[in-house]
Amino acid sequence: MSANDKQVGGTHYHAKIQHWDLVHEHNLDYFQAQIIKYIMRWKKKNGVQDLLKAQHFLEKYIELQDGGLEPDGSYTNQG
Repeated sequence: MSANDKQVGGTHYHAKIQHWDLVHEHNLDYFQAQIIKYIMRWKKKNGVQDLLKAQHFLEKYIELQDGGLEPDGSYTNQG
C-alpha cells in the first residue's frame, strides 16, 4: 500500500495530486510548500483563513529573501 493510499487520523479531501508529491516533484523549500499547501486546500478546508495563512507565510518568505523590513514597515531591497 502506498502512503498516498492511507490516512493517519481524521478525514481529508482527496486530490488528483497529493501536496507532498507536488512539493517533491518541484523541489520546493519549506516556505514554498506551506504557501502552496494553504492555497491548494482553502476552498475545501478552512476557507479564507487558509488564504490568510498562505499570505502570512508569503510575508515571512519575502522578509527572509529581501533581508527584512525597514522601520516604516516597507520591505528592503525592493528592486
